[in-house]
Amino acid sequence: MTPNCFEALPLAAPLQRALAERGYTTPSPIQAQAIPLLLEGRDLLGCAQTGTGKTAAFSLPILDALHRQPRRVKPRTARVLVLTPTRELASQVGKSLETYGAHLDIRHALVFGGVGQRPQENAMRPGVDVLVACPGRLLDLVQQRHIDLSEVEFFVLDEVDRMLDMGFQRDVQKIVSMLPRKRQSLFFSATLADPIVKLAHEILHKPATVTIEPEVTTAEKVEQRVCFVNKEDKRPLLMEWLGEQSSGELTIVFSRTKHGASRLARQISKAGIEAEAIHGNRSQAQRDRTLDKFRAGRLPVLVATDVAARGVDVKAVTLVVNYDLPNEAEAYVHRIGRTGRAGATGHAVSFCSPDEREYLREIEKLIRHEIAIDDQHDWHLGELDRLPVQPAGRSKGGARRSNANGSGSSNGSGRSGGARRSRRRRRRPARA
Repeated sequence: MTPNCFEALPLAAPLQRALAERGYTTPSPIQAQAIPLLLEGRDLLGCAQTGTGKTAAFSLPILDALHRQPRRVKPRTARVLVLTPTRELASQVGKSLETYGAHLDIRHALVFGGVGQRPQENAMRPGVDVLVACPGRLLDLVQQRHIDLSEVEFFVLDEVDRMLDMGFQRDVQKIVSMLPRKRQSLFFSATLADPIVKLAHEILHKPATVTIEPEVTTAEKVEQRVCFVNKEDKRPLLMEWLGEQSSGELTIVFSRTKHGASRLARQISKAGIEAEAIHGNRSQAQRDRTLDKFRAGRLPVLVATDVAARGVDVKAVTLVVNYDLPNEAEAYVHRIGRTGRAGATGHAVSFCSPDEREYLREIEKLIRHEIAIDDQHDWHLGELDRLPVQPAGRSKGGARRSNANGSGSSNGSGRSGGARRSRRRRRRPARA
């Protein structure tokens, strides 16, 4: 029977106390199903959407085991290794460990690039209970003999799909080869594509699988729109959307490249709306400062690349703008998952230029529905809705796509891309 409250779970008293102090009473579906299995010592392959509580699902049973089976750690070793794809996610996991382990004598360390490694060497010198790390820096410190993975009892691979998307599969396999064979291993992911399942069965031992279907579809949780627009018209269209945000509302704008994110943040700020970028070229200190300002509501617009997509957990985000459509459909789901979190409603708009039409088709195929077209702006590219979808350099037929009202015709005039519709204020959908 699935527990319907944390008190029904056999977690140690210090953990129950920390949960009660934070007002956490009801476990999410992934927590309710995964925690009992992990407390039994099972390996686990868990799949659930972002923002559903996967971090607590693995943190709580691991902290429970560390508390009930205390052991002195050896220098440079860790009893638990949590591997994450990004610095932001590593920091997020670290904060969760501090929250849930507030009344436990548990030490943890964070290891990732973008900051000096000396403090990380110092943190690992006496050994820690939990090590949260990104693959690149971890391998560096292992090779320099500042970290020894031979004592790991619990191994967590978090956001597996993103890890593979970022090209870390070889690093992950190298790290796994350094771990003891006798361990409890946990995989958590937002999707379960074939490569993920294959990797899981190479590393996990007779794993239990927990897959949580979303209670509502993505379309119901986040109101999605697509704007057909020429590439050179994206910036004025973005400024129109940002101009309609109310005071105190937060926006995340996604750019495909680091350079594009920095340039866009400068352009938005120059137009009178404060914006900053986070991406892999910024130092960790810079990224932390920017995220702290954004979380506190002092920064209305955050411009990000996909690397940062899953490290931003801010419930006040009301709008996500895909300034560039992602070339991987799964990234779209993770991007728009930055809004509409914890059951709230959110809004997402995507700008689709002619060279991105194929990306839109793949996204709609993945989410299993067509995204409503917003043509109530001055830069609507009506003919793009009627263009056959074709990869660059090929010619391929395609059926005409229905517009937002399902009529199969576009409200666009069919003019050339440089033409402008008569100016009128875009009728933005009412907020729920």
